[in-house]
Amino acid sequence: MISIDEMEAMLDELAMGLPSDFYKDLNGGIMVLPEVKYHEKSVAKDLCVLGEYHVDGRLGRYIVLYYGSFIQVHGNLSDERMKEKLNSTLKHEFRHHLESLAGAKDLEVLDANRIADYMDRKSG
Repeated sequence: MISIDEMEAMLDELAMGLPSDFYKDLNGGIMVLPEVKYHEKSVAKDLCVLGEYHVDGRLGRYIVLYYGSFIQVHGNLSDERMKEKLNSTLKHEFRHHLESLAGAKDLEVLDANRIADYMDRKSG
């Protein structure tokens, strides 16, 4: 299992490999928080939030990744596989950022559909 410091180092490496255009107006940057975060619709705490994109009038635009959630969901993976999951989540959150700048909501709709599918499975 990786430490939060190792996750931050992986994240730094991955973030440096992204095009500079991705960072346009991302004035709050990217941060890693230590906690596990559960989705508000999580049933029995079985749906973790790995990352979020925020637009805040005071703090600006920023990305948060949750170390505790990554460990809970992917803690048994090798370092290389964990890095792949981290990369996938980082790119997902950057897509939210770029779509927000463009006024698009395609990924928001896709995420909402995934949550609806989750709710259907849990209620069925």
